[in-house]
Amino acid sequence: MSTKASNTQSNPATESTVQLDVLGDECARTILVATSSGPKTAKELTDRTDSSSATVYRRINNLLESDLLAECVRFEDDGSHTTAYEATVEQVRVRIDDEGIDVALSVTDE
Repeated sequence: MSTKASNTQSNPATESTVQLDVLGDECARTILVATSSGPKTAKELTDRTDSSSATVYRRINNLLESDLLAECVRFEDDGSHTTAYEATVEQVRVRIDDEGIDVALSVTDE
């Protein structure tokens, strides 16, 4: 189990738009919620969503590219290991003003 500290980072406009687009997808949001309590495998995430494994993998890739999810290795009790995914963000704040949209993330640190 890891200890997490958070800090806030603001993102450039284009990255903010991409992150908002990713968060607009219900499957992606379900993956973030599921991985916020600890690493989950793609199979576990597929079981949690009403989506195909192909859809889950696409959403995982979108979340990874948007820095909202991180890939890690999870070691099982039997000594085997598997790729798992964990949310890297605890909070998203969106500010809209005359200069545009700004997304601030409270990210987790391992």
